[in-house]
This record gives sequence, C-alpha cells and structure tokens, in this order.
Amino acid sequence: MRRVVRQSKFRHVFGQAVKNDQCYDDIRVSRVTWDSSFCAVNPRFVAIIIEASGGGAFLVLPLHKTGRIDKSYPTVCGHTGPVLDIDWCPHNDQVIASGSEDCTVMVWQIPESGLTLSLTEPVVILEGHSKRVGIVAWHPTARNVLLSAGCDNAIIIWNVGTGEALINLDDMHSDMIYNVSWNRNGSLICTASKDKKVRVIDPRKQEIVAEKEKAHEGARPMRAIFLADGNVFTTGFSRMSERQLALWSPKNMQEPIALHEMDTSNGVLLPFYDPDTSVVYLCGKGDSSIRYFEITDESPYVHYLNTFSSKEPQRGMGYMPKRGLDVNKCEIARFFKLHERKCEPIIMTVPRKSDLFQDDLYPDTAGPEAALEAEEWFEGKDADPILISLKHGYIPGKNRDLKVVKKNILDNKPTANKKCDSINVPRKTADTATVQNEAKLDEILKEIKSIKDTICNQDERISKLEQQMAKIAA
Repeated sequence: MRRVVRQSKFRHVFGQAVKNDQCYDDIRVSRVTWDSSFCAVNPRFVAIIIEASGGGAFLVLPLHKTGRIDKSYPTVCGHTGPVLDIDWCPHNDQVIASGSEDCTVMVWQIPESGLTLSLTEPVVILEGHSKRVGIVAWHPTARNVLLSAGCDNAIIIWNVGTGEALINLDDMHSDMIYNVSWNRNGSLICTASKDKKVRVIDPRKQEIVAEKEKAHEGARPMRAIFLADGNVFTTGFSRMSERQLALWSPKNMQEPIALHEMDTSNGVLLPFYDPDTSVVYLCGKGDSSIRYFEITDESPYVHYLNTFSSKEPQRGMGYMPKRGLDVNKCEIARFFKLHERKCEPIIMTVPRKSDLFQDDLYPDTAGPEAALEAEEWFEGKDADPILISLKHGYIPGKNRDLKVVKKNILDNKPTANKKCDSINVPRKTADTATVQNEAKLDEILKEIKSIKDTICNQDERISKLEQQMAKIAA
C-alpha cells in the first residue's frame, strides 16, 4: 500500500512564543520603508534597527537583557542617515556591519559584555556607493570579506581588514537589487532584482553564470537564496499578485524544479534557510505567521510542513544561527519577531521523549572559525565552512574580538610576515614565533585598554573635583 503521509521528522515542529518577561520591551522599531529584516541575532547579542532622530541607530542587547529596555539605553549611532540593514559577522560574535541611507557601510566592534556607552566610532567606514546601501552580507567562510549592495545597482565586495573595495560589480544590474545571497562556500552569489531577473554571479570572475528573466511575473519584490545543494530558492508574486515560492537549478534556469502558489497577502516573504536540516522558514512582512517547508530530492521537492500563527503582525524578523540554540530542548530554530514596540523570541522545537542528544536533528553545523583568509579567497581559493558538533552545546571562545582589531590596526601585516618567515625558517619555528608575537600583541592591547580606562576614570575624578572647587569658590 502507498503511504499517504510523507514521513518527516519535522512534520510536528512545535512553535511557541516565550513568556512576556523574556521579551525585549519598549523598543521603537524602525519605520523605514525598506524590506530588510531589521533584526540580526547571534549566540551573544540581538541587534535591532530603531527609530532615531538626526541619523540612524540600532540597539545591541545581550541575549539575557530581557524585559523593558530603558529609553536611555546606549545605541550604535554613527550613521548620519537611517540604518537599512545589519548583519553579524559569522566568524566573530562581537563584530557587526551596517548599511545606511548615508551611502556608507560601517563595521562595529561590540564590547564582550555589551554596550555601556553609545558607540559612535566604527572600526572601519567603507565608502564606495553613490546611493543608499540597503544590503550587507558577510562571506560565509572567508574572514573579513563583506558584500554590500546599494540603490546605485552596484555590489561591492570589501576586505574589511584593510578597508578596501576589491570587487565592484556595477554593470550587472539595470534596476534595484532586492537581495543578495552567498552560496555555501562563498564562491557564487545569487541576486533578485526589480527587473524581475534572478542572477547567479561569480563575483571574482565578474560574470553572470546563470540568469532567469521573470522568475516571478508580479511587480512586487522578490527574494532569492542559495540552498546547500547549489539550487536557488525564490519567493515572489504572480501576475495576479499571489505569493509564490519556486526552486531553480542554476544548470538549467528555463523551468523551475518546483513552483507553488501560496496566498494573496501583499507582504514580502523573507526566507530563512537551515542548511543542516534543509528546512526553509518563510516570514511575510506584515503577516502574523511563519510557514515552514522541507526541501528534498523527491517530487514535489518543496514539502509544506506547518505554520506557526500568532495574533500580532511582524515588522521584521531575526534568525538565530544553529550554534545559538538549546540542543537539550530539541530546539531547531529560534526567531526574534519584531512588533511595533517589542521583540519577541519564538522557539521551534521537535518534541522528543528521550533526553539524549538527538544527532539526527543536529548534524555538524558551521562553526565560528573562518576557513580562509580574505586574501586567499580573493586569490581564487574556496573552502567549505569548518563544522562543529553541538553535542555538548556551543561554548563561545574567549578574546576572539582581538583578531579583528589587530587586523584593522596592522592592515594585514602579520599575514605578510608569516609568509616571509615560512620561506626562510622551518614551519614549526615560524608558527611558534607567530604565536608568541600574537600573545605579545594581545598583552600590549590589554595594557593599552587598561591605561585608557584609568585615564577615563581620572578624567571623571578631575571634573568632579573641579565642580566641587567651583562650588566652594562660589
């Protein structure tokens, strides 16, 4: 007999919003008319783009800082125009990039314990776009490689370590770019554009590998993301304004592998993809639901699983990387849903009776270690993500923030020295010397930091004493 119901371990995924005291309350979420997710999350922080007078700002909150957020809470506020997109670096949980209407991209270093003062000085400012920057996306496997796309229809790929634009794709798109997605190893990007085309581009060769005209016939915005197997998943609208999702093979973009019509809502569908489980979550802007689908090799390829529904519509959505989930509760996804005045975590779990680690739900996932240096990738090397096991949960490393600071201060000189050393000296000695140098550099940076702190404290004391003296004199 034929099975009527397809077997899948994700058929009974159970979504639940957390209790009120675990939400982030009293946040004025940005009202900018731009279809980005307005929220970015990693295992340490949640960042949310907010309304700001006289410029652009976003909040960065440690995950545990739930409850009501004070109006005077420090923000990241160096942009002179509204912030349109933010993205955490996958290789450093304290580094975040932001794109803004002021035509710049800024990269910020967040202190380990979160912000105590508002941050106005970025680590580096990347200037090259002539119109507002609506998309920023870090390279999945190469350290310090950042992509930005602006309303000047250009895509620029930066080496953040040196602050240089190394690739400029300014003649491939004739209209506004809706979104850009890297593939699994970062060798290709795919883009969805207002001219209704989906393009697969090799950024280093600066050529279009595949493209599809009118991937979705409707005039409203599309989205395109790469899946782990190299196929492209798109969301868009039909000519009758029905929302659609489709699956394409870059080897043959003539016909979609699968095309499904969903409903007639007009919110743009933001896709979030989990490469470990091949589940795609679709969050519509202005919807009050999250739909999820499993993608497999058997027809109809995109299998509807279920829908999580709530009462309030969502303004934006953040998606937690796999290493930030609670494996003991069989949590397979966590979303951070933005309301008008708050951010509400939503937890997706697969109910299991056993307390043991469920290795079928948690295959090895991409870890925080970069597989390549920026220079290696620009020279043409590719590498898959370095995977880690989640069996004992993810334990964040310490002092990883110093690496980015060091690269930006020294403009990649250590890398050059390393290469010279390894030519003249046997490998082991070179490695030891490098480790010693790094240790010394770390010590120096720590000393500088403590000296700065001391100076700040002394400044405060002096100003207090001056005030007291002024009072006495008066």
